[in-house]
Amino acid sequence: MLAKWTKRLEDVQEFEKEPVPSSKWKSWGSFLGMYAGEHTAGTEFVIGPLFVAHGVGALELVLGLFFGNLLAVLSWAFLTAPIATRERITLYYKLEKICGSNLTTLYNLVNALMFCFLAGSMIAVSATAVGIPFNLPMAELSDWLPNSVSWIVIVLIVGAVTTVVAMLGYDQVSRFANLAAPWLPLVFIAAAIAVLPELGVHSVGEFWSVAKAKIWTGVPLENQSQFTFWHVLFFAWFCNMAMHIGMADLSVLRYAKRWTAGFASAGGMYVGHYFAWLASGILYAVFLQVSNNSLEFAPGPIAYYAAGLAGAVCVIIAGWTTANPTIYRAGLAVQAVLPKSRTWKVTLIVGAVTTLAACFPALVMRLLDFVALYGLLLMPMGAIIFIDYWIFPKIGLQSNLASIRKLGWNWAAALTWFLTLGTCFAINQFMGIEIFFLGLPGWFIAVFLYIVLSFIVQRNRPAVA
Repeated sequence: MLAKWTKRLEDVQEFEKEPVPSSKWKSWGSFLGMYAGEHTAGTEFVIGPLFVAHGVGALELVLGLFFGNLLAVLSWAFLTAPIATRERITLYYKLEKICGSNLTTLYNLVNALMFCFLAGSMIAVSATAVGIPFNLPMAELSDWLPNSVSWIVIVLIVGAVTTVVAMLGYDQVSRFANLAAPWLPLVFIAAAIAVLPELGVHSVGEFWSVAKAKIWTGVPLENQSQFTFWHVLFFAWFCNMAMHIGMADLSVLRYAKRWTAGFASAGGMYVGHYFAWLASGILYAVFLQVSNNSLEFAPGPIAYYAAGLAGAVCVIIAGWTTANPTIYRAGLAVQAVLPKSRTWKVTLIVGAVTTLAACFPALVMRLLDFVALYGLLLMPMGAIIFIDYWIFPKIGLQSNLASIRKLGWNWAAALTWFLTLGTCFAINQFMGIEIFFLGLPGWFIAVFLYIVLSFIVQRNRPAVA
């Protein structure tokens, strides 16, 4: 049996250093299911309630989510997908061509670590549901460290299952997501509808007044900052900034038959990042009502209270559908650093690191800040790829400079990355602009720096045809 599984893992081919052949291209439906499954997931049981905790108003939330998710879909469709379906190589191999192997190694390590933390938060979310039969003590909004041995044991079990699925490659990750995608949103919505009478909603006409008075009240919980329409819009747009503006989904969309598969991200944005965030916010509002505004934060018990066993199972599967492709991406990032290692072995190591990180509740409690930071850290490289692919051929600069000149370190790209992040940090510290808003000016700063620095680096060396 072990030999059979080992052979199956050895046979997994992910085309790490070559374009995906046409025989492996997939229709848009495959990506619709993947995005719907990945983004109707464990994060939704955290982000929706955190909007309630931060005192977002009802109208601000509804409009902010609509326009923010629209901008995210357009970013996938017009920034990431066209390059993905023309190049058909992973993000990491593309960066190696532009930035050089040494700089790409640094980027891949940062990227993999961020992926591990994100996947770890989702394993922790699933663990809150697995722990229900064992009366597992749940963390509070201010907790950072694990609070029991039983919590650690459950996290280790959930992490092991999640890692095995990711080790089996993109086909299994996609298949898992497509199996989960059809029913996950239904559980979210059904659970929210089921608890509305507890808030005083007995007809459609009563919903909006109750939503403003008892759910999204515009008043934050104790020790939580105030969020506005702009927080919601930019968070909805940039919470996956690493995937679209940062180009991480080059590795996924390279399998698409056509670039229009980028629009399939709408399945995740409007099913998951719209309706699921609204639904989980409703569930959390009920929890706050019955617990007298307890600071305990546990997606599993909250869903179980609303929808019974189906709610608990939904939380478990929802966590997996995010953690699986995230660990898969992290494995590709590390495999690019260790090209002689088999992808499944690297993914096993990544899964172990992810599971260890999942033991710390802080990953869930500070998820909004972490996701914003994660996207910001990786965003400059997406701007570099965009300019290198589309603009450089038009202005006489050499694309894929490191590949052409056999460079280990493209200083134009390196300085763009470092200086962009340094500038964003300075804006945050000295101008007081919150991290949620830094991605947009940061992208234009990176574009400007990369063009100017590339002119300096390449000025004495003509472009190679």
